[in-house]
Amino acid sequence: MAARKPAGKPNISGDDLRKYYREMLLIRRFEEKAGQLYGMGLIGGFCHLYIGQEAVVVGLAAASKDGDKQITSYRDHGHMLATGMDPKGVMAELTGREGGYSKGKGGSMHMFSREKHFYGGHGIVGAQVPLGAGLAFADKYKGNDSVTFTYFGDGAANQGQVYEAYNMAQLWNLPVVFVIENNQYAMGTSTKRSSKSPNLWERGAAYGIKGEMVDGMDVLAVKAAGEKAVAACRAGDGPYILEMMTYRYRGHSMSDPAKYRTREEVQKMREERDPIDRVRELLTTGGHASDDDLKAIDKEIKAIVNEAAEFSKDSPEPDVSELWTDVYT
Repeated sequence: MAARKPAGKPNISGDDLRKYYREMLLIRRFEEKAGQLYGMGLIGGFCHLYIGQEAVVVGLAAASKDGDKQITSYRDHGHMLATGMDPKGVMAELTGREGGYSKGKGGSMHMFSREKHFYGGHGIVGAQVPLGAGLAFADKYKGNDSVTFTYFGDGAANQGQVYEAYNMAQLWNLPVVFVIENNQYAMGTSTKRSSKSPNLWERGAAYGIKGEMVDGMDVLAVKAAGEKAVAACRAGDGPYILEMMTYRYRGHSMSDPAKYRTREEVQKMREERDPIDRVRELLTTGGHASDDDLKAIDKEIKAIVNEAAEFSKDSPEPDVSELWTDVYT
């Protein structure tokens, strides 16, 4: 089954297109800077970059409202920025400084923001999926109309707890959107080698869960599918599965040489399917922005990212006493 594409000219304003362009570019530039800081030894441990997948979180953020919750795995910096978390706090956490969202104690994989309803960042593959169902259960219990976006990858889609969560979510009609970010490689294993199911979203049919495959490199297609899924959940007809067909340009983590695919494959995706380039083309061909306008946005974004990097360098490391705080609550 081919990834779904919007037909005809997109019914979208220039202001919205510029917003999506800016948000995706912020994620791209932030991740590029994080890669640089990792190479300089300023970021320790693991660091999983989101470069190439920006349209997924930006498109779904456009389909959400205040109060909706987000939970994801360790490739999480893009999700944080899409929810409106401060780039300075995110970068400071990456570098293990007290100005970070988890006081420098969580690092790349474990950041949270109750204010922005972002609940991690989880290092155990697939563990966030039942947690996401639990967040949705809490909203149903409280009687509000909030929805939880529970993100996981194609590799995590083979974990058993995912299907336990599917079953319970459908039994209780939970307002949760399960988002499979299918970037086609579970670490270094392609989906063709790791799964006999050609379409991962269809696995939900065994539990009666509706879903669809989406072109995850097209922010407008993502937004449209997200609005459909969210409407179903708010109407009490959840859960819903969205399989986002996307692609990561970098390795699984910074230590991954990515020898399991060719440079030509990555280059072809960059040249033909890049999500930011697509919106740039819509802006210029539609007369919504000039090349100079887009250069000005890029300059602004680079300044924000550089400021975040400097903030993280200037922020002190957490005091040793912080080892004993926030252990349980």
